Amino acid sequence: MKVTSDEGIDIRTFSRLAFVCLCLSVTSLHAADDAKFRTDDSPDKSLPWFQLVDGKFPPLNSAHAISGELIQVDHLERRFQIRVDRNDTQQAGYMDLPLDGVMLPYGSIYYHGAPADLQDIPLGTHLHGLFYTRAVDDKSRSNAKPDRRMTNEAAFKRCLRLEDDFSFYTRQKQSWQIDAVNLPEKKLTATLQHDGTAVGKAKTFDLQASTRVRKGSGFEKLDSLVPGQIVQFNITWATLYGAGRILEIWIDEPSRELTTAQQLERHRDQVRDRGLPGWIDEVDDDAQIVTITFFDNVDLKLFDELKGINEEPHGWPFSKREDDPKAPKGGIAVARECLMTYDPVNDRKGGNILAINKVPIVPGCSGVQIKVKCCMLLEGHRPTRIVRFYPATWKVNALPHEEQFHGRE
Repeated sequence: MKVTSDEGIDIRTFSRLAFVCLCLSVTSLHAADDAKFRTDDSPDKSLPWFQLVDGKFPPLNSAHAISGELIQVDHLERRFQIRVDRNDTQQAGYMDLPLDGVMLPYGSIYYHGAPADLQDIPLGTHLHGLFYTRAVDDKSRSNAKPDRRMTNEAAFKRCLRLEDDFSFYTRQKQSWQIDAVNLPEKKLTATLQHDGTAVGKAKTFDLQASTRVRKGSGFEKLDSLVPGQIVQFNITWATLYGAGRILEIWIDEPSRELTTAQQLERHRDQVRDRGLPGWIDEVDDDAQIVTITFFDNVDLKLFDELKGINEEPHGWPFSKREDDPKAPKGGIAVARECLMTYDPVNDRKGGNILAINKVPIVPGCSGVQIKVKCCMLLEGHRPTRIVRFYPATWKVNALPHEEQFHGRE
């Protein structure tokens, strides 16, 4: 006997139709999630660039690459200007114009192969950046010439990553091989290499009397540069008058390792003084539990220090009597988009770290998330808000006055 629905449709046919509709709905949802956007490699230039969403990390390979020379810095607000490199898309009158940039809260800066702050990078250094377009509600004035000329890249203001040539090529496991050195004319010809294979054609760079040549733990003279050496270097005046002028060059691996190690320790000291940056994912008001996901713009080894124990049960200013004195704990300082805090010595609130979890690693996200039992919730303890976290084993000193946002409101 054939079983039918009230409308007379065969139940098996109805079930098949329902299943097909369900599949179409799921496919439609996935299509919406996988909406296409333009990338630097997209053959379809009509696609829109990816638009950042507040409180969410961007997908992989969704940023636009721009390179240029650092010409102005406000390291406290994490803002900067670069003079954009010349390329074939620019008309003559639109070459060498500046781009205003601002680091995203989860944006990373690298110098000498290690995490850094803007204040670490000398003006004039050539940099490589990954950028997103400005926010829709960003009404700030663009940096235009008096005749209103702006670089073609002026819309790309928010920066995900900024790094010097040393960091950029090291990260990609690339290096330069010296082909020729002409000291009387102060010229150096080199070819970019990857696993011993040439990448592109040889380029000729300018040397200067002030070019710093690093070898081992010291410095050498320009005459120590010889063909065949595998080197890394930082440049200035890139594309302005040729390939660029070499500021500093590392001619052996020990010198590169030492430089990176020194910058890494400087970075770690800076973070221990200012706290681990992240944003709040969730707040349980009743239980006073705050969930924080940390950014990937710090050395990941620092997250091991979340597990450190400070056994002062009542001497530590944020503990309650019910807290476990032998459990990891820490304090949360409310921060701004530029990662500047207000008065972390006095306005940190926190308590026991209840959990240290792993979350998916995507651009901007470290993959580390914690849940903190707070002694008190503040106005700034809301989802998507930026914070800095101080493990209880870190000594918190008063920051220089200009680094505290307190009183600027």
